[in-house]
Amino acid sequence: MSAALQTIALEKRFGGLIATDKVSLTLEHGARHALIGPNGAGKTTFVNLLTGVLPANGGQILLDGNDITRKSQIQRARLGLGRTFQINQLFGAMTPVESIGLAVSERMGGGRDFWRRVGTRTDILDEITGLIERFRLTEVMDHPTRLLPYGKQRLLEIALALASNPRVLLLDEPAAGVPEAERGELLETLAQLPRDVSILLIEHDMDLVFAFAERITVLVNGALFADGTVSEIMSDPRVQAVYLGSDAHA
Repeated sequence: MSAALQTIALEKRFGGLIATDKVSLTLEHGARHALIGPNGAGKTTFVNLLTGVLPANGGQILLDGNDITRKSQIQRARLGLGRTFQINQLFGAMTPVESIGLAVSERMGGGRDFWRRVGTRTDILDEITGLIERFRLTEVMDHPTRLLPYGKQRLLEIALALASNPRVLLLDEPAAGVPEAERGELLETLAQLPRDVSILLIEHDMDLVFAFAERITVLVNGALFADGTVSEIMSDPRVQAVYLGSDAHA
């Protein structure tokens, strides 16, 4: 069986600078996989290659065995590749229920006309309700998003990504900016994400990484430095020297 997502010798150059150096990574079906590395390791560039924000100079990207290397961002999303961002992309004036309703409607081709016929589609209503409850947004579902605690905004962003029914979800630093008091709720919610979605987590918060991930890949200077189980990475002296022993908890 093919992997959920795979890169083969993926490469990105900016002039003479090699930002992604022939990286081969395999994300298995149902994976809880983390991508870590020091600042400047090339994690964001790698994610932008996966999602089509940047074109690759070499190598391949396979989604369920299908080559998507030259597909557009929209095509990749339609094929089941979803992502969140380091800085959220939410509409501040919309409420969570409006945002999720619109996302579900867009996926089904309804657009903004959704709200005029929502009462006739119990399946859509059930999906919206399920996402609101799963991501612990019930108490704030009718509040403008800009007024939500930042942890709730992060949960809403993940809910919106899940509303597109991705097969693979890239979580780009979901804990960034979230106060310590709200991180527990975020971690518990991530732990309950459905197993039919394969997840690649890009994160600096090592407590979150070790609690969530079952496998970890380490990038250093744009190249694959180490790959293994959580226990293997935690005990790898090379990783401790370049990352875990330095700024892992910074």
